[in-house]
Amino acid sequence: MFSTLDQQNKIHKTTNAIQPAMSAKVAVVTGSNKGIGLAIVRALCKQFEGDVFLTARDLARGEEAVKILTSEGLKPKFQQLDINDVSSITSAAAFFRETYGGVDILVNNAGIAFKHADTTAFSIQAEVTLKTNFFATRDALTHFMPLIKSGGRVVNVSSFVGSRALNLCSEEFQQRFRSEDITEDELVVLMKRFVEKTKTGEHKKDGWPETAYGVSKTGLTTLSMILARRLSKERPHDNILLNACCPGWVRTDMAGDKAPKSPDEGAVTPVYLALLPRELQSPMGALCLKRRFSRGEVIH
Repeated sequence: MFSTLDQQNKIHKTTNAIQPAMSAKVAVVTGSNKGIGLAIVRALCKQFEGDVFLTARDLARGEEAVKILTSEGLKPKFQQLDINDVSSITSAAAFFRETYGGVDILVNNAGIAFKHADTTAFSIQAEVTLKTNFFATRDALTHFMPLIKSGGRVVNVSSFVGSRALNLCSEEFQQRFRSEDITEDELVVLMKRFVEKTKTGEHKKDGWPETAYGVSKTGLTTLSMILARRLSKERPHDNILLNACCPGWVRTDMAGDKAPKSPDEGAVTPVYLALLPRELQSPMGALCLKRRFSRGEVIH
C-alpha cells in the first residue's frame, strides 16, 4: 500500500496567497524552475483549467521562474519542494491535501545528470544520480500517490537512455526489469545493487552498463509500470492514468546546447500525457515517445 502522510507537517512557503479551494483542480510539476520543467508549467498554465504549481528546491530560483512566466501573462503558483528531502515532500503533500483535497496532475520532472566529460568517480556519479532520479522520485511518489484524485494523471519524465541502458544489461536483469511480476521492493534492491557494485568496480561484471543516468531511468520507467499495475488493482474505478515518457533530446543545462529540441518542444509529450481526457482508460503503465506507446520500451 502507499504510505500515509504525517498529519503534523509544517506550513509551506508560497508566492501566492492561497485560499482553501477543495473543489479546484491543481497540477504539480517537480523540478520546474528551468528547462523542461519550466516549459511544462508554461504549457499547463495555457491549457489546464486549474491552478498550476511550479516547484523548486531553491525558494529564490523558484520565485524568479514564477516572475518569468508571470511576465508572459501566465499565472503559475509556487511551492517549495526538494524531493531529496523527505520532510519537504511530506510538507508539500500536506499542503496540497489540506488546500485542494489532493492533486489532479502530478508531473515528476526533477532529475540530474553528470556531463560526459565529468571526471567525478563513476561510483559517486552512480550514487548521486540514483539518489535523485530514482530514490527521491520514488519518495515523492510514495507520498503523493495517495493524493491523486479520481481521473488524475501521473507522468514520470524518464528517457530513451533508460531503454538503451536496459538493452545493455545482462539477460537476467533484462528479464526481471521487463517482467510483469517484479515488485517495488525487488526493484529497490536492484537499484541499490547497482550503486554498491560501482563502489567496487564490479558493476560491469555483475551485468550492468556504464551509465548511471541510464540505469536511473531504467529504474524510473520500471517503477512507473509497477505503480500503474498497483493502481489498476487497488483503485480500478478511479480512472487514474500513470505513465512514463521520454521528452526527447532537449536543450537544457543538463543535456547541453547541441540538442535538437527546445524546452517547449520537449514539454509536448509530458503535457500530452498530463492532459489525457478523463474518459480515456489508456495508455496506462506505458512509456511514451512522440505520442507512441510501449510497455516499458521506447518505440523509435
